[in-house]
Amino acid sequence: MRGLLLVLLFPFFLLSQTNFELAQNYYLQGNSAKARTLFEQHLKQYPADLATLEYLGDVAGDAKDWDTAMMYYKSLVIKDTANANYHYKYGGVLGMKALSVNKLSAAFYISDVKTHFKKAATLDPTHTQAREALVELYMQLPSIIGGSQQTALFYADELAQLSPEKGYLAKGYIADYAGDTIAAEQFYKKAVAVQGSIVASTKLVGFYKKTNQINKALQVLKQSLALNGQHNQLNYQIGELVARYTLDSKLGIEALKRYLENYSTKDNTSQQWVYLRLAQVYKNTGDKIKALFWVDKALRVAPEFKEAAKEKILIQLL
Repeated sequence: MRGLLLVLLFPFFLLSQTNFELAQNYYLQGNSAKARTLFEQHLKQYPADLATLEYLGDVAGDAKDWDTAMMYYKSLVIKDTANANYHYKYGGVLGMKALSVNKLSAAFYISDVKTHFKKAATLDPTHTQAREALVELYMQLPSIIGGSQQTALFYADELAQLSPEKGYLAKGYIADYAGDTIAAEQFYKKAVAVQGSIVASTKLVGFYKKTNQINKALQVLKQSLALNGQHNQLNYQIGELVARYTLDSKLGIEALKRYLENYSTKDNTSQQWVYLRLAQVYKNTGDKIKALFWVDKALRVAPEFKEAAKEKILIQLL
């Protein structure tokens, strides 16, 4: 009886929600198209609503529609110049726009990118994201247009005061970008030692992969899995590393099958990629039958999966 009552009342519940609340729900569920339509309707009713402007900027940014995102975020910083997060988001989307155009055009955006990131950092002494962005910006910019390792280190030191882990990661990034791999490794390892977070471990793994220290990368992933077993993506990362670099096949198969057992729609990697990695691991062991089984399973799920189609040809040549 209670269930029937809920069903009858559900339409009235929907009607009682505002466009903003419904749009928020759609956005959180990943349905940006419906969210955008409802946010736009809400903005027509309440053109001064800053939260709606911010969401519309976020939706446009998610879609890589940099011009539209710039429009909404610029409106925000004009309406509330003291909001650090608005400056950070506007600086970020200006930076993405700069990356999408040629170098000559990009130069026109750089000054504004720096201005808004620095404004965010000044307005909010605890804004770590703005400082992380400034570290990357000052390292990536050529010195002729304002790049500076010294300035990047200044913001890395500020990050270290807010979060030792983030400080080590920033200094690891600076050392890595500057080509000092010994210092970079030490900083990344210190970041992992703080609390063994997924973020820090991922940075160290990425560093080891880039410097072709694959066994070290695998060891970090195994240690991270022991600490953060609830993060299913670690299982896939182990399996992917084993598949790509012909490492411990048993470890890779166990990790990939564990990923499938715990798989949910919240996981970042789709099942067809896991099937492909299993096929690759079995191919590396010379087991043609099992390799074909898994690659065919990937192709049944995704018939247009080009990587799987190429892999099948290689397996058939065994």
